Amino acid sequence: MQLPSSGSNVFKKCICITRLYLKKLLLQLASRRHSTDSSFANVFLAVHFGSCSPCDACWEPWSEPASGNGRGRTYHAAGFRTRRGTVGLGEGSVEVGSASVSPEERRRRWRRERAGLGAARVVEEEPGVDSLTMAQVEKRGGLLRKSSASKKPLKEKVVLMYDEIFMTEDPSKCSPRFWEELFLMKVNLEYLEGKLESLDGEELMKIKDNINCLFQHCIQALGEEHPIRVVNALQTLCALIRGVHQKNKSTSGFDIINMLMGFDKAELCMKNLMESLDSLLCAEGSESLKSLCLKLLLCLVTVTDNISQNTILEYVMINSIFEAILQILSHPPSRREHGYDAVVLLALLVNYRKYESVNPYIVKLSIVDDEATLNGMGLVIAQALSEYNRQYKDKEEEHQSGFFSALTNMVGSMFIADAHEKISVQTNEAILLALYEAVHLNRNFITVLAQSHPEMGLVTTPVSPAPTTPATPLGTTPPSSDVISSVELPLDADVQTSNLLITFLKYSSIVMQDTKDEHRLHSGKLCLIILTCIAEDQYANAFLHDDNMNFRVNLHRMPMRHRKKAADKNLPCRPLVCAVLDLMVEFIVTHMMKEFPMDLYVRCIQVVHKLLCYQKKCRVRLHYTWRELWSVLRLSTNAGQWKEAASKVTHALVNIRAIINHFNPKIESYAAVNHISQLSEEQVLEVVRANYDTLTLKLQDGLDQYERYSEQHKEAAFFKELVRSISTNVRRNLAFHTLSQEVLLKEFSTIS
Repeated sequence: MQLPSSGSNVFKKCICITRLYLKKLLLQLASRRHSTDSSFANVFLAVHFGSCSPCDACWEPWSEPASGNGRGRTYHAAGFRTRRGTVGLGEGSVEVGSASVSPEERRRRWRRERAGLGAARVVEEEPGVDSLTMAQVEKRGGLLRKSSASKKPLKEKVVLMYDEIFMTEDPSKCSPRFWEELFLMKVNLEYLEGKLESLDGEELMKIKDNINCLFQHCIQALGEEHPIRVVNALQTLCALIRGVHQKNKSTSGFDIINMLMGFDKAELCMKNLMESLDSLLCAEGSESLKSLCLKLLLCLVTVTDNISQNTILEYVMINSIFEAILQILSHPPSRREHGYDAVVLLALLVNYRKYESVNPYIVKLSIVDDEATLNGMGLVIAQALSEYNRQYKDKEEEHQSGFFSALTNMVGSMFIADAHEKISVQTNEAILLALYEAVHLNRNFITVLAQSHPEMGLVTTPVSPAPTTPATPLGTTPPSSDVISSVELPLDADVQTSNLLITFLKYSSIVMQDTKDEHRLHSGKLCLIILTCIAEDQYANAFLHDDNMNFRVNLHRMPMRHRKKAADKNLPCRPLVCAVLDLMVEFIVTHMMKEFPMDLYVRCIQVVHKLLCYQKKCRVRLHYTWRELWSVLRLSTNAGQWKEAASKVTHALVNIRAIINHFNPKIESYAAVNHISQLSEEQVLEVVRANYDTLTLKLQDGLDQYERYSEQHKEAAFFKELVRSISTNVRRNLAFHTLSQEVLLKEFSTIS
């Protein structure tokens, strides 16, 4: 007998019918509520039937004989359809409706049902209502179908279980397996958080015991062998923490602890929670579980704007996860997937009550000396900064290649400054804060700044899957592992490479161009603070001034009407200190504005001063063109808002003015006597040597001394505000539903 071909309709129907007969057997297992086989059926069906495309054979492949009441039933791939409606698997939901539905309508319904692990998620749409907006509203309300004149509203089973928790009675009294079944259900984050926020204070206190019980059972579920339970427990914890905190913003942290877990059990609960998270992060298990663990920790840290007021973090200080974070950073596969979240988490934990008490994360970070860990942290930071640089460069090229660029070429560059302001990429203060803490606290990290990484230089790395992180604004998304290899390609492949310091200088040259925006102002100030710490470090100065370490550093320069953009190919190879000085001079030149940024201006001068102090102390002769820097300083006047500061600058330049006033007449006289219109360098040097003895300079003491940087006394207010802004931004961009249930089920489909 000739078998039908694989492309024929007969073959397709045979395959569909075979699948459906198998599913019928599994449905019988799933219908036995007292048996744990139902969880197996849910997992198996979602994995093996989730990708099945519907055909006519899938919808009504067989019909059971009608019973005495005239009702039979037919089966289809999303569940089984009775004469009165559809019964799904994943959440035990039932839809009551008409059986006379066209095949096109059935296909449409199947596509919508597919998102719910086999559960019937059919919602009747009203004409003129946007389906996406409507689905979001109903998802938040836990509805699978809205109520109508002839039908009752249909809710997910997990939502019905949530409603039982929000009753005053213990939900496990009537259903002993309540908590076990709850963590087999797909979490509805929107409904759970919304339900918590909708309750007033008295109502919340009435169900406090149930919330405590839910929190404790979530922690217990983290120790389960079945990863689906662990995933659902992690997401439920996130929803609980965020929901309770949002409801209790005005109350103290102690009240929130009492609401979540109770005072008498808080210490034990948090100890078990932190130990479970530490075990999951250190285990060689699922990357999805590690991602959710980090997101839960970020949720726990950033649930309040001011993290120092988050009392729950006291337990995170006592039960440290510092070693787990270091392990992620030192292990390349984990670092590629979770390095960004780990670095941001560490930066935030370091800033918890750092001025008020001893923070164990500060102490531990300051003594880390493992090379693999420090290099891993540096690589994560470099990748994030490089991604920002790449996004800015792409936008700049896109802007210059369009119609506006052609127009400005015709009429000149009179609008170029206004056009440049439109090139904006959101800054990433979180990763900058991590870099600052590493440079400021750990002297061993200084060596990472100058170390070239294979991913950053000539060696390219294979493309790896992007981390499972929510879509965020440009510049805040953790980059994929191949970013730096594609961005930091050298101008000359034979001699040029890159490192973290070069990437940071390029980043600084972008964010320091426009300081009118608050976030850019904070980023620019933090960049200058980081450079201040680097300029004070003896080892950092050693490699900054090393003539054997020459690089081409292509800093971004603000377009200005009176100068042209320098060609990238003409950049010379110089010690890195020249790039630092170029950056400082560039900021000073381009920010001579009416609203003078005095704070940033002073910080630039301090960086230059500290570099000069090192050169004097170590007798370093730097081949650098100082003319532009001295010219800028000479432009200081005694008028305007900063009259007193300008007077101090003018007074400090008394010797430079004396040199200029002494030698200019001598040079002009020499040129007039010898009838020379333009003197050569040798002729000018001859005039200087001949008249040097008559030069009178003022002796100034202590010019090579400076006040060292101190965060606590001068910068505490700035960092408190910065961390508050970062906490708000991280919380806003956190998403716990980015891992679809289908992806999780495929990852956990192996049953031991």
